[in-house]
Amino acid sequence: MKEQIIRLLQKEVELNHIPGAVIHVSYQGSVILQEAIGNRVVFPEKAPMQLDTVFDLASLTKVVATLPAVLKLMDDGEVRLDDRISFFLPDFGQNGKDEITIRHLLTHTSGLPAHKEYFKENLNTKSILSRIYKQALEYPVGTKVVYSDLGLIVLYKIIEKITGETFRDFIQREFFIPLAMKETGFNPTFSTEKYAVTEYSVKLGSYKSGIVHDENTESMGGISGHAGLFSPIKDLVNFSTMIENHGAYNGKQILSERALHLSRRNHTLFDSEYRGLGWILNSPTYASCGDYFSDKSYGHTGYTGTSIWFDPEIELYVILLTNRVHFGRTPPILRLRPRLHNIIRSNF
Repeated sequence: MKEQIIRLLQKEVELNHIPGAVIHVSYQGSVILQEAIGNRVVFPEKAPMQLDTVFDLASLTKVVATLPAVLKLMDDGEVRLDDRISFFLPDFGQNGKDEITIRHLLTHTSGLPAHKEYFKENLNTKSILSRIYKQALEYPVGTKVVYSDLGLIVLYKIIEKITGETFRDFIQREFFIPLAMKETGFNPTFSTEKYAVTEYSVKLGSYKSGIVHDENTESMGGISGHAGLFSPIKDLVNFSTMIENHGAYNGKQILSERALHLSRRNHTLFDSEYRGLGWILNSPTYASCGDYFSDKSYGHTGYTGTSIWFDPEIELYVILLTNRVHFGRTPPILRLRPRLHNIIRSNF
């Protein structure tokens, strides 16, 4: 299996589908594979991928930072899933949005648009939130799954409103410090050779290295609930170990078992795309976990080329980190992920 996985990833590198990758496979508490393949940067000059390379996680931010923060607030009695967003942010309740709840935002069933290019107007965080508050819905609340960055931007603001501190400080204290995720965070300041380099930026006149790829998050100062987090594989292994161990890590209960169980439940039975709280669930429609992962599987992907998938039926999780956007916004990653997962799951 190890040889198959490495061959697949090396072939993807040779085809210029990805510059390189870091892969981690854990099965029943044991590391089956952890490997760095290819390059962390190709342009303007190649440099090899390393196990300690720091990646722009893109939308993995949603499940590594924002979801845990909301679950923690639920554990602490600060929020419930069916709290209306307008209770915390009254200005949000405009244009038919008064019925939208935390559950709707976490399951992408709010009716909000999938994406808006706020960055093209150079809007800052306050202005972007103001636009979302005024935004009209594109479909009735709670009737359809449409993956929306806008909802996670709003959740980030709610977390700050409830805690009275910055999103960055809250998740650092509650999660990254106790999980020993020492190199995970927003707006990292490592030396250049630590990063998996992403896309060319006309504005910068160079490739992005340690600067968030997502343009809206960049406009928001590098911090949001939908994107912006950077991390190396070892930190994500610590996070994934906590998730797999029912919220416990190194003798401390970080999140309750009940919260994590609820997050993995299908909250969108009315749609062909199954969604937990934050998590993508294995669905009858396309799933990046491939064809063999069990019906209980859950995970998430990031636009830069990242993903985490769990199969609790056999205590398996797979972390794939790539910087595929270094070569532009091409689609080969959509075939790579399921094929990789098929190789892995076919062996267990």
